[in-house]
Amino acid sequence: MIETITAVNHAVNQFIWGVPAMVCIIGVGLLLSVRTGFLQIRKFPYAIKTTIGRMFRKKDASDGAMTPFQAVCTALAGTVGTGNIAGVAGAIAIGGPGAVFWMWCSALLGMCTKFAEVTLAVYYRERSETGEWVGGPMYYIKNGLSKHWQFLAVLYSLFGVLTVFGTGNATQVNTIVAAVDTALLEYGIVGSGSLSTLNLVVGIIVTLLVALVLLGGIKRIGSVSEKLVPFMALFYIALAVGVMVLNFERLPYVFKSIVAGAFDPAAFTGGTIGSLFVSMQKGVSRGIFSNEAGLGTGSIAHACADTKKPVKQGMFGIFEVFADTIVICTLTAMVILCSGTPVNYGTAAGAELTISGFTTTYGGWASVFTAVALCCFAFSTIIGWGLYGSRFLVFLCRSDKVAKPFFLVYSFVSILGATMDLGLLWSIADTFNGLMSIPNLLALLLLSGTVVRLTREFFASEG
Repeated sequence: MIETITAVNHAVNQFIWGVPAMVCIIGVGLLLSVRTGFLQIRKFPYAIKTTIGRMFRKKDASDGAMTPFQAVCTALAGTVGTGNIAGVAGAIAIGGPGAVFWMWCSALLGMCTKFAEVTLAVYYRERSETGEWVGGPMYYIKNGLSKHWQFLAVLYSLFGVLTVFGTGNATQVNTIVAAVDTALLEYGIVGSGSLSTLNLVVGIIVTLLVALVLLGGIKRIGSVSEKLVPFMALFYIALAVGVMVLNFERLPYVFKSIVAGAFDPAAFTGGTIGSLFVSMQKGVSRGIFSNEAGLGTGSIAHACADTKKPVKQGMFGIFEVFADTIVICTLTAMVILCSGTPVNYGTAAGAELTISGFTTTYGGWASVFTAVALCCFAFSTIIGWGLYGSRFLVFLCRSDKVAKPFFLVYSFVSILGATMDLGLLWSIADTFNGLMSIPNLLALLLLSGTVVRLTREFFASEG
């Protein structure tokens, strides 16, 4: 039975995350970019000024809402996760340094896709029974498209609920325990025989912390996210930049390997990876998986923002993809490539390759830092996806009363994530994650005219 499920899931996964998905995600991103006159490039200075300028403006949100900064931090909490550390390492190992170039290309189009998602989410949102703002792909499908398309909203929410326990929680906690175990074993603080007990304790602690945050409602989720996300991002950026500074003499070669390796991978991988398509596929899919542009999940957090201007909040979508992929993912790539740590091209790799990049430069203590960074990244993702999961279920059940029971069940999944082998669960969650993109991309295609109209109206009034 398990073998059959594994085989079916593998076949669907290969199709979903293969060429069709990449063509659809890139195609929609390109269409939106052309129709908005490449807004993400034309208005990039405005986007940075609008987002970073508003971030540090202290302002209380109205009831049932977050400040715009809390909304972007919650959305970043869901996107800036272990994929930024482990996913980029995997892309380089399988696709060569050139995969980073294709990751940049996917991010450039992804900025416009996420702008459209956030703009539509705020424009078509509605108030829930408890007075909170709710929105996201299921709501812009429901309120923006005709009744013939309503099934897409149900499909999106259903795939979301099936994804959230795996992608959003169990696999993230599994990453936390792996990081804690590695750091404690390296310093001889615990023996390998006591790891199962340690993992259970970590799982219980994470369960309590997740429940504490999520049951506090939208205000507490926003408050925790706005403190945790900037701390973990700046912490990671500072040490990653340190690796580049200490190995600055390698920078020219590294940039050459990224740009030239995008079109001639074999020249920089010793012939192990010679396929341009493999390099492109790994870079694009990792970029999409990291910034979630095309999946629509981040827009659920943005719909909670205390703002009256959908397009202005949409600028946070541009900033988010830039921060997640162009900044954090690029720095991870630089840690690996600048440090000179050996990369076994053609063989799957994960967080251990990034950890090796830090320890090669800084020494063994860096494994503790990486463990802390991984724990922060994973915990923030659990919080972000907890909010998303509750929104999916509330939409399906048409009642706010299911949110708190969901938060409790979701929190307890952390114990399973800490104590079980999650190979198949990770793969199934990955498949459902890909399935979520289909209804969302179709909705973006059908509502692209609305995005163009809202954008023109907004900049006409601003000018």
